[in-house]
Amino acid sequence: MVQSKKQKYLFLAFCLVPTFILFSIFTLYPLFSGLYYSFFDWSGSSSSREFIGFDNYQQLLKDKIFPRTILHDYFLVITKVFGIMILAIFFAVALTQLKIKEAPFYRVVFFFPNIMSVVVIGILWTFIYNPSLGLVNSGLEFMGLGEWARPWLGDEDWALPSLVLPSIWAGIGLFMLMLIGGISNVSKSYYEAAEIDGANEWQQFWKVTLPLVWPQIKISILYIVITTLNGSFIIVQIMTGGGPNNATHVMGSYLYQQAFVQFNFGYGATIGVMILILSLITVLVLQFFMRREKVHY
Repeated sequence: MVQSKKQKYLFLAFCLVPTFILFSIFTLYPLFSGLYYSFFDWSGSSSSREFIGFDNYQQLLKDKIFPRTILHDYFLVITKVFGIMILAIFFAVALTQLKIKEAPFYRVVFFFPNIMSVVVIGILWTFIYNPSLGLVNSGLEFMGLGEWARPWLGDEDWALPSLVLPSIWAGIGLFMLMLIGGISNVSKSYYEAAEIDGANEWQQFWKVTLPLVWPQIKISILYIVITTLNGSFIIVQIMTGGGPNNATHVMGSYLYQQAFVQFNFGYGATIGVMILILSLITVLVLQFFMRREKVHY
């Protein structure tokens, strides 16, 4: 069916305009609104607000808590990237290469945490870490390691590391399935050729599997970084509320505290702008260091 240019443009407009409207409402408008409000002294609930220019940004530079929140965020980023990717790659290779009969069942089991709400996961792991009734301390006492038991979420030294385990547990399944899809698309002839050349299974993994699924690995790492910098405040808010003594505050939870607890909305918007800037810089740096030519065999 031959279409005129006018019909084509109308069809493109019909497809793109609604998407652009939704993108503008839910992405562009909040983005520029946050940037705008960062120049005001505003409680967020008052009808009056005072323009103060860059005072909020100057206050941010003097804030002693905010640099700690950045370190906490990047601690979670690094530990989650290594923890999730190592385990996801291990399970993906095991379920595709070892010919396990129960592989479909294990895929469902590993993916199950991904369909759970982050709030449910936070509450569940709060009970697991409970000093008196939790599985962690009970398990340590059962194994005769009662001296290792501690109030995990109430200890300033252990509260932040304690958030890593539930974050990794909740994230393995999604990225494992992504890698399984990539590995399944690798032709078996490559492994047969490598085996004929004398490569063992470990060498096949490094020289065949890993290079060919690198696009999936790269996407997974970027996704983990972005979601951690922008969404880790949920698990923090549920499990520790940023405590004890600000030991687990990340940028997002600190923003929530400033904007919606202390009603310093302008300062909270400033923190949001910094989250955006740091996320963009981090993604650009990762894109630069992870760039490589696509492998073809």
